[in-house]
Amino acid sequence: MAGGGRGQVLVVDDSRAQRRILTMSLQRWGYMVTEAGSGEEALRLARETPFDIVLSDWVMPGMSGLEFCKAFRALPHESYGYFIMLTSKSEKGEVADGLDGGADDFLTKPVSADELHARLRAGQRILGMQAELVEKNRLIRATLDELQKLYDSLDRDLIEARRLQQTLVRDRHRDFGRGVASILMKPSGHVGGDLAGFFEISARRVALYSVDVSGHGVASALMTARLAGVLSGASPDQNIALTGGLDGRRDAWPPEMVAARFNRMMLEEIQVDQYFTMAYAEVDLASGRLQLVQAGHPYPLILRAGGGIELLGAGGPPIGLLPNVIFQRVEAQLAPGDRLFLVSDGVTECPTPEGEELGDEGLMRILRDNAQLDSPALLEALVWNLNAHAGGGDFPDDVSGVLFDYRG
Repeated sequence: MAGGGRGQVLVVDDSRAQRRILTMSLQRWGYMVTEAGSGEEALRLARETPFDIVLSDWVMPGMSGLEFCKAFRALPHESYGYFIMLTSKSEKGEVADGLDGGADDFLTKPVSADELHARLRAGQRILGMQAELVEKNRLIRATLDELQKLYDSLDRDLIEARRLQQTLVRDRHRDFGRGVASILMKPSGHVGGDLAGFFEISARRVALYSVDVSGHGVASALMTARLAGVLSGASPDQNIALTGGLDGRRDAWPPEMVAARFNRMMLEEIQVDQYFTMAYAEVDLASGRLQLVQAGHPYPLILRAGGGIELLGAGGPPIGLLPNVIFQRVEAQLAPGDRLFLVSDGVTECPTPEGEELGDEGLMRILRDNAQLDSPALLEALVWNLNAHAGGGDFPDDVSGVLFDYRG
């Protein structure tokens, strides 16, 4: 309450005697009292002081109590003033007018001291609840302001993290002479848990990979950054798939061994509650020989030059869940004009608004419909078709993959 004691009360009545009677009772009960002899004077006082309680006569010369009540309610005070109308009126319609005008309570004149005291205590309870609500709202606003500052700071950091994550795969398109690789990367949020890429093993061998880390957000993005570092062609000495070879020249572990090395690294070195799925392939550019491993990832596809589409692999366990698992190598043969597609489950599991997933058949349908396009255009068409399938808006999961054109 404003002021000390029980609060500040404004008594409004054109009768000085009536004001004094009310004032004496109020002061005896511990209230601070201000008197006004008219509605106009009361309004001037109320503009300067946020009174806690107003006792106003209804019938006064000039501005009536009802008119004063409406003007009082229009004042720009934060705190609420409890308004009690003093009246000899008892008609229900007139009482309703008073309530509509902003009055909280009514007392019939002549005023009973006991009844007035009881009505004042009821008003104080309401004012106490209102003050408590105002304070809670203030705390909520302050908390929301702090949260907004934190969100804005986090949003800026995530935008910067997305820029940094995009640098993990600097080349989205690479011509290896006898083959061309193109990458699709579309995170569902600021940062993603998918990774797709390629690197050169030797003059005639190329490695391709598609990775999907479990979960979303910053933790998954940090894991993709770690994995990008050990699958980098720019740092062959740190690449988990490469070996120096018996004669000192660069060589690579077979795909199933690459998966096994990753599994051991996740369980023995990194030791976090995360895992990832992966499709990793090695292509011999001279012969077209393809060998790959599928570790819990969607089935790799071969788009044959003649128009057919083949699914490769048999599933396989994800990486980082269980120790001593055995990963199976899958082999196939690419002919000139064939394309190999390693894709994340953000594509095959993309749902319609009704929840129906695209699936392998839906993916193959899109690839067949756009088979005449070159690989960058085909990946763009895939995103457009996927967006239409999802009903527009953002994808619920990261969408990524690597498409390799074999020239032979």
